[in-house]
Amino acid sequence: MDAWKKLLAESYDEKNIEKALTKFHLSTKEIEEIKKVGAAYPLRVNPYYLGLIKKKGDAVWKQCIADEQELKDTEGLSDPLHEEEQSPVPGLIHRYPDRVLFLCSNQCSMYCRFCTRKRRVGHPDREISLSQIMKGIDYIKNHKEIRDVILSGGDPLMLSNDKLEFILKQIRAIKHVQIIRIGTRMPCALPQRITKKLCRMLAKYHPLYINTHFNHPQEITKESINACSMLADAGIALGNQSVLLKGVNDNPKIMKELVQKLLIMRIKPYYLYQADIVKGTRHFRTEISKGLEIIHSLQGFTSGMAVPHYVIDAPGGGGKIPLLPTYLIGEKKDRKSGKTTIVLKNYEGKTYEYPLP
Repeated sequence: MDAWKKLLAESYDEKNIEKALTKFHLSTKEIEEIKKVGAAYPLRVNPYYLGLIKKKGDAVWKQCIADEQELKDTEGLSDPLHEEEQSPVPGLIHRYPDRVLFLCSNQCSMYCRFCTRKRRVGHPDREISLSQIMKGIDYIKNHKEIRDVILSGGDPLMLSNDKLEFILKQIRAIKHVQIIRIGTRMPCALPQRITKKLCRMLAKYHPLYINTHFNHPQEITKESINACSMLADAGIALGNQSVLLKGVNDNPKIMKELVQKLLIMRIKPYYLYQADIVKGTRHFRTEISKGLEIIHSLQGFTSGMAVPHYVIDAPGGGGKIPLLPTYLIGEKKDRKSGKTTIVLKNYEGKTYEYPLP
């Protein structure tokens, strides 16, 4: 059995999580609360990711261990991005003109407690069948405006190499599809999944991109570094999508360390998401000012390549809307010459003027 499959088979859920957390000396009440939440929102954490926890309540703990606050959220929505309404066929979301999000798995190697798709990921009744996959492929074939297909889930790399290659081969055979992207947390949550055999298979379907998901420097290990190196060496361009999470990474120093380490790993920080208004995740959401503060702390103070786009995926299916600190102060017009000058503020807070032609 492959190492990643063995680790996956040894994963903990709400039924046996007590055994996994013994060393943290939780009370009976705390264990019961975790089990209760896990019964409502599936809980899974594999031994590798569990091993990244340094202490109870740290950044890794908060992402993978169920919290009673998940059941106390009265504000969140089941499907805040209106994905179901923008699905012309089940499991395929066509929100933007030239690209689609193609859900091909509802399983993950670790269930993030802040997941946008808590309504469907990990639930046995939402498993994705081959017939559903084929309906999605047929939709892509019949819509020539689609040039970009993003495989998502769940996690597409939960599929076997053969099943994943079947999907990739079908999509690559569609002439109007120019690029394929895969959204996966495996390089972070279960890096053992990234093998030379997998990389050789993926390299057959270029141009292919992978967006992974690191939220905290604690998740960067020798295993995750090795996994990303193999993917990059296979010619796969890597990006990272982080979610801004209260008590996890809502700190300029932490985010600066994360994005700088990602660049060393040949991963371009791509998005920093404001947490979606998902039911069961209210305790993770931050003020918008916190995200703007983080972007301001990066812009100019580190490599431009390290600065992600800070975005809100608009409730109601409006798509990703970028947010930026205010660097354009305004403009002024010279009465005599009629010329206009814009006034700018740089990363240090100093003002400069740029005359318009």
